Amino acid sequence: MLFRRTLMTAALVAGGLLASTGALAQFAERTIKFTNGVNEDHPVGVGVKKMQEVLAAKTGGKMKIAAFWGGAAGGDLPATQALRAGTQEMVCTSSSPLVGIVKELGAFDLPFLFANEKEADAVLDGPAGEYFNKKLEAAGLVNLAYWENGFRNLTNSKKPVAKAEDFEGVKLRVMQNNIFLDSFKTLGANAVPMAFGEVFTALETRTIDGQENPFVTIETSKFSEVQKYLSVTRHAYTPFLVLYSKKLWDQLNPQEQAVLREAAREGQKVQRAANRALNEKSLANLRKTMTVNEVSAAEQKRMLEKVKPVYDKNVPNIGTEAVGVVTDALKKVRGG
Repeated sequence: MLFRRTLMTAALVAGGLLASTGALAQFAERTIKFTNGVNEDHPVGVGVKKMQEVLAAKTGGKMKIAAFWGGAAGGDLPATQALRAGTQEMVCTSSSPLVGIVKELGAFDLPFLFANEKEADAVLDGPAGEYFNKKLEAAGLVNLAYWENGFRNLTNSKKPVAKAEDFEGVKLRVMQNNIFLDSFKTLGANAVPMAFGEVFTALETRTIDGQENPFVTIETSKFSEVQKYLSVTRHAYTPFLVLYSKKLWDQLNPQEQAVLREAAREGQKVQRAANRALNEKSLANLRKTMTVNEVSAAEQKRMLEKVKPVYDKNVPNIGTEAVGVVTDALKKVRGG
């Protein structure tokens, strides 16, 4: 009896191993090139590490991610074009550089669109996010998950910016992006497009008065050494997109596709959490050396009213449907 039970146990164990081996047989040996413009110590690094762990566990180590950091393998836009051509697998990029490929993504550059992270998560992870995913897929890109770049805030060397009128007379570096240029010009600032690598020196020499970025970027770029005032404007929120080449995606089997989506979504959880924790930590550190002021919800609303012409001018270019998808989703989130 004992001998028979031992044989049955051995057969069950062997069957389990065979089933496990059979499951792993669905995955081919793959090393996926993953590029992005941030450094490995950025919260994106936490997300990528989680993706690597999920792939290792689910595929028996067959599917691996080889990450390239700090633009070491080229900028986000060239990498995205390589995905479209099918010569590279993955990139994590902000939505802003992609508006030339998918114009509808310009919706996320519109000022004062989201009030907080909860709104952004609800919109991006719901039907509105799927709407943009379909636009991306039509352009040869598969978005596996929305990660977080975060809210942008203002620093300058002249004065606190607490109300709409305080933008007047501030010479401000902005991204080389028409919506950002229009937004700050409409608010009364002297908006100057400039590459990010030139910003610190321009601030140090007072060629410009200020710039705008998330707290983590402000701290890690040491802008507090050349800027006195930090205004928590939260004037724009931009997501990161974890993109896969559509051409190469179509060569994967359904199991490989499913595990990559799962890995990206698990990565999303830890990346967003890390980004928010690090932003709070960066703000606390910046408070030690800078004069920090919060912009009230009422003043944010006044600023939004003032930049309505930016919406009127840019919405037709972005697409009224795309902007409507986001604003309708926001109304639902806000209970309207």
